[in-house]
Amino acid sequence: MRDIPVLVLESHPELFMDLRAGSFHPPTLEVLEPLGVTAKLHELGICVHRWQLRDRTDGVIGTFELSLLADETLYPYRLHCEQHKLTPLVMQMLAPMPHVDIRFSHRVTEVTQGGDGVTVTAETPDGSETFEGAWAIGCDGGGSAARKSAQIEFGGFTYPEKFALVSTPYDLGQRGFSDTAYISHPVEWCAVFRLPDNGPPGLWRFLYGCHPDETDDDAMSDDGVEARLQAVVPKPGRYDTVHRTIYRVHQRVADTFRQGRILLAGDAAHLNNPLGGFGLNSGLQDAMNLTDKLVGVWRGELDDGVLDLYSRQRRTVNIEYVQESSIRNKRTLEEADPRLRRQRLEEMRCASLDRVRAKDVLMRSSMIASMRRANAIT
Repeated sequence: MRDIPVLVLESHPELFMDLRAGSFHPPTLEVLEPLGVTAKLHELGICVHRWQLRDRTDGVIGTFELSLLADETLYPYRLHCEQHKLTPLVMQMLAPMPHVDIRFSHRVTEVTQGGDGVTVTAETPDGSETFEGAWAIGCDGGGSAARKSAQIEFGGFTYPEKFALVSTPYDLGQRGFSDTAYISHPVEWCAVFRLPDNGPPGLWRFLYGCHPDETDDDAMSDDGVEARLQAVVPKPGRYDTVHRTIYRVHQRVADTFRQGRILLAGDAAHLNNPLGGFGLNSGLQDAMNLTDKLVGVWRGELDDGVLDLYSRQRRTVNIEYVQESSIRNKRTLEEADPRLRRQRLEEMRCASLDRVRAKDVLMRSSMIASMRRANAIT
């Protein structure tokens, strides 16, 4: 849309069906609105106006109403829409643009740079090829070749247990669950959320941690999945599941999001557990922040030092908000110490009943606070 030539190298042979992310927070809807993406997402998604914190034994601990954010944003809700619906939408918007070149089955293996540009090497169906450009933006995931080429450290840790994501058409709404709910338990915590799928009632996803000594086959077996789902929401008969995914989860942040002409965004720059829906949102917020600055540099309106500001802004909020909040969310759900468990759940119960405290929780969980913090960094 800004007439700047772009080459996108994608390792997959086609758009990737990512079955994990699917929650858009208010600041993400705000930054995507000028592109026309937000309006299209609303045609496909579900507006979620509240979320619950639950306990497996005690039921609902507190309900947080996102309407408390109405004076802070035009979008006082979460929008649930599968990421694999976003990518075709964006692809359709890019297709008619003559200055955008998208190449599938091009796996980047190395990025080198000089004073005036970058050279990217990729494995393609025709063998190894090189491409030259002014800047390289690495959005190539946790194993980022761009980040490794720039020799940027990726500090943090990996959880010992894997996470499972299981989808079912069984409607948890009829059992009193809000469209997003977090369920605490010292061993078998869980989060559930509803996505639109192909129409009502949509699909409900169960997200939970597997036992550290459990094999993938056991965790994803019919009996293993059935036992976990029945433990969270018992029901007559077996659950019908549409898809199952198991994956390793990390909490990591790159030492910098810029090294010369190599820039990082999304999972290449930071990884976090999915409790809170921060991953997709922080990646999109990275992209929009970086785009605004890089356009100014390209046009000679800004010095390239503004790209260091991008790194400071996005890295700082990832550490202070995304990492801290996602780690805290998991600890709250899985707390094993009975005293600490009661204390933390009671704190959240009291917060949900107090408008000021509830709004503070929502400002952080909706990422409004982190976006404002980023924009305030100079």
